[in-house]
Amino acid sequence: MHEHTTPLDYLPKPLLHRAARIENWVQEFREARALRSGRVPAIISYPGYGGDGWVRVLCRILLVKPGQEQDVLYENVRGWRSFTSIPLNHVDVTVTYNGESHTVTADRGGVVDAVVPFSLPAGWNTLQLRVPGSEAVTAEVFVVDPDCKTGVISDVDDTVMVTLLPRPMVAAWNAFVLDEHARRPVPGMAVLYERIKNARPEAPFIYLSTGAWNIAPTLTRFLGRNLYPAGPMLLTDWGPTHDRFFRSGQAHKVENLYRLAREFPQIRWILIGDDGQHDEQIYEDFASDHPDQVEAIAIRRLSPQEAVLAGGRKAVSHENSIPWFWAPNGRGLSHQLETLPHLDLSGEANVSGTHTHE
Repeated sequence: MHEHTTPLDYLPKPLLHRAARIENWVQEFREARALRSGRVPAIISYPGYGGDGWVRVLCRILLVKPGQEQDVLYENVRGWRSFTSIPLNHVDVTVTYNGESHTVTADRGGVVDAVVPFSLPAGWNTLQLRVPGSEAVTAEVFVVDPDCKTGVISDVDDTVMVTLLPRPMVAAWNAFVLDEHARRPVPGMAVLYERIKNARPEAPFIYLSTGAWNIAPTLTRFLGRNLYPAGPMLLTDWGPTHDRFFRSGQAHKVENLYRLAREFPQIRWILIGDDGQHDEQIYEDFASDHPDQVEAIAIRRLSPQEAVLAGGRKAVSHENSIPWFWAPNGRGLSHQLETLPHLDLSGEANVSGTHTHE
């Protein structure tokens, strides 16, 4: 063997799923053609988060016509155009804060999801991102205070936003109906989140969804327009992997939950989701493995119509000692969460929605 090698170095690399190989070829062809036609890189930054001495940077690099670098950030286009955008893969991105720079690399879909070693103050901070040939853009990151003890991890579809669609069609709705005005918030949820934020101003709010990165700008506008607390969105890539035609949305949620547990071992999370399909089971398993890192689990009960469209409710047994709460809207969950001894939600709030049925 050569020096500095191990037997593991000689194991064959996993073969890419045929769909992944086809996708790679198509992306390379479209990228090469776009570069030949004079398109230039543009960066779409997403809110990130960080801890003591590090930040998780999230962004996506697309190829656009010259002069449209800023349009890609704000243009209210239909969803099909966001999914036919041309990513620039494997490009180096320079991340800068206060004169200190680090370089990260985009993946084959043009997405950057990387940890960089910055020591930033707690709260929101602004980084600068740049790729060769592009204008620099800013990226916001929320750095968690080392003394922070409470955080919120929230699902999106049917938890903060009403879909009223069969679950297999939710992704298509998110993809093709891009205007955030076409989406309706779940009654009372924004006020519930506001009450938690008022009680714990230092708490991070993480929006964990199986949606694709392409819809991140739309979701950001939806959350802001409906007064949800700002926070990082952890989305995914719909594309095939080395062994699957489509990525597993459940696996994406599980991986990020356990990652957050490792990154912030001092935080007890309030996990918020719905009873449509998998949230309860995912949260149950996580709470069983990390009982000291879960403050409570709040589940929005879908209406009978929503439950049918979501594929029915899944019976989940709860064998841990974590407090569980169920209600059809934010008002009901808000009233129940007031019983938590470590979370003071006793202050008045203008909570909308109908009363909970407990």
